[in-house]
Amino acid sequence: MIGVAVIGYGYWGPNLVRNFVETPDARLIYVCDLRMERLAAVQSRYPAVEITDDIEKVLSDPRVDAIAIATPVSAHYMLAMKALMAGKHVFVEKPMASTSEEARRMVDEAARRGLVLAVDHTFIHTGAVRKMRELVETGLGEMYYYDSVRVNLGLFQHDVSVIWDLAVHDLSIMDYVLREKPVAVSATGMSHVAGEPANIAYLNLFFDSKLIAHIHVNWLAPVKVRRTLVGGSSKMIVYDDLEPSEKIKVYDKGITLNGNPQKNGEKIHQMLVGYRTGDMYAPQLDMTEALGSELRQFTDCIINGGTPTADGHAGLRVVRILEAATESLAQRGRVIELEQKRLIA
Repeated sequence: MIGVAVIGYGYWGPNLVRNFVETPDARLIYVCDLRMERLAAVQSRYPAVEITDDIEKVLSDPRVDAIAIATPVSAHYMLAMKALMAGKHVFVEKPMASTSEEARRMVDEAARRGLVLAVDHTFIHTGAVRKMRELVETGLGEMYYYDSVRVNLGLFQHDVSVIWDLAVHDLSIMDYVLREKPVAVSATGMSHVAGEPANIAYLNLFFDSKLIAHIHVNWLAPVKVRRTLVGGSSKMIVYDDLEPSEKIKVYDKGITLNGNPQKNGEKIHQMLVGYRTGDMYAPQLDMTEALGSELRQFTDCIINGGTPTADGHAGLRVVRILEAATESLAQRGRVIELEQKRLIA
């Protein structure tokens, strides 16, 4: 049994606690939070779990093998490094850190100590996103575009922009689904509340190939939309996370390029575009709760020495894009190179 402590019992902490309690190879020992009313709720629901507001007590307890961090982003780095230096495996909320330098140090520390570092990119453990990756690898052909919209009349965050709050989900999905990694990013956006971070943003991501990605995030939309379109030369995907059952639809639609190069005079090349319309189908999906699957993988990696699907390297890649997008946003959309040589593939 892997002894676990959850630090932070705010928005996401209760979901972590519930799933760790239900994870066969985990034993939830502590829930740690600075607010006693939250701890009282834990004690009421899970009387066997110890509660504390003392992080040092948790880190020094030999029964604790792993720490799950569900605090504001600004505290991730400090808490994760303390846990790693105490010899604890770490599961940390996304984004894993406030800067790519912090994320890189976390990755290096975990590697140096031989500890598991997992980042909670929850969506990549859903049946829908796993199916989307499978289709991209086997049935879409040459990749053309990745286009995602994530908008709602949402909860304004005072410490992070809408990019760090919402786009992080789409970037983690994109990182998992696409074989290629972006090489540059451009972002534009606006804050409509004085003194607050941007509440609407548009990200464009560029690749070495002709693939292009676009992500639109917005806290000011009158409706909630969670939709991604992925287009390839053979097929196209529509992923709608708000659909109760048919979250993935695959369309046998696209274009066909007809015609032969001609070299008579100034007519160097002539090409005709045709349109292909075929069937649509909705593949069957695994509906297992993603967070439960993710935590089972985390404990299995600790026991058997594996690597999580969303490891520290994946978390670092996402933070680097968020960081570059923020830099671009401040410069009204200037293209920022991602310096792939500094990233770990």
